[in-house]
Amino acid sequence: MANYYDILGVKKDATQDEIKSAYRKLVKQYHPDLHPGDANCAAKFKEVNEANEVLSDPQKRRQYDYEQEHPNMGGFNFGGDGGFGGFGDIFGDIFSQFTGGGATYSEQNKKGQDVTLEVELSFLDAAKGCTRDITYTRKEPCEKCKSTGAKNGTQYSTCQNCKGSGQVQYMSGGGIFRSISVKACPECSGTGKKIIEKCDACQGRGYNKKSTTVTLEIPAGADTNSYMKKRAYGDASTLGGEAGDLIVVFKVLPHKIFKRKNYDLYIELPISYKTAVLGAKVKIPTLEETIDFTIPEGTQSGKTFILRGKGIKTKRVVGDMYVTVTIEVPTRLSRGQRKNIEDFDESIDVKQYEKLKKFDVDMKSLYGTTYYKNEK
Repeated sequence: MANYYDILGVKKDATQDEIKSAYRKLVKQYHPDLHPGDANCAAKFKEVNEANEVLSDPQKRRQYDYEQEHPNMGGFNFGGDGGFGGFGDIFGDIFSQFTGGGATYSEQNKKGQDVTLEVELSFLDAAKGCTRDITYTRKEPCEKCKSTGAKNGTQYSTCQNCKGSGQVQYMSGGGIFRSISVKACPECSGTGKKIIEKCDACQGRGYNKKSTTVTLEIPAGADTNSYMKKRAYGDASTLGGEAGDLIVVFKVLPHKIFKRKNYDLYIELPISYKTAVLGAKVKIPTLEETIDFTIPEGTQSGKTFILRGKGIKTKRVVGDMYVTVTIEVPTRLSRGQRKNIEDFDESIDVKQYEKLKKFDVDMKSLYGTTYYKNEK
């Protein structure tokens, strides 16, 4: 295994605050709930927890540093009554953090598999919240054999390899790295039982696949790759433990008008040349309704107005709406319209254009000629 300091990406003389900061950053990056089914992320997450468990405890860290400097000195007691009792506690705590609860290693192994689904949401449903019925297939306990996989739930014997515990122990490593790992018994696949005659309803599996429908109350603010977890709605356990979880990952479809960043909304509002010049009341769409908004006279293309509180609303956060106006230039003009525009342009002095006036000054200083009246 890599050096614990390297795993967390800190120096050997790192402070506790630096270790804590590095740990939190890596936990967010590799948390298994955010990478369902990714074995590499799960392994990395476990490594990070293991490194933090030792380095965040001053006594364990001193012992670890000593062992690194004296690799042939054997193991040390981390506070137990003797031997490696304390070291066992370290790994028990690490696995509790990794699984997200206080379950022991054996209890966690009895838990059924999680089921991960991707669900598409419209932009408005995700932003405003909605109720959605989700139908999926999961493994449910076989009622006929009570999940034993044996006929009538009785046609089995105790596994002699694990004495019915469903687990076997393996010792690996040496010194401070010596550890005892617990794994499912290979003889009975962790059930603790050897089936004599299989259940005819589930063919010895201990479960049957069934279609399940669950209702999700999706709160406002869901976004692509955000997720909800519904406990015990995953696959059933065949080892007597709790069912796995249902993890629903959302994919939010784009909208024709709205774009979003976190809880803020963004829209581009096209306005006519007349509205930009003279100002006018316009209709602006929001998540709930259209509202009247006054465009001031002389509004320039690209100007952004902020409508406070008109973004996505959740129980904790209320976003804003950013409205960027774009002035649309008319096309396919008639002769009369072209003449009117030409007459209008001749009547306007360059001083009435702020940016154009500045550009003219800069042009004249550079080339000795102006831009505005030389367009033709």
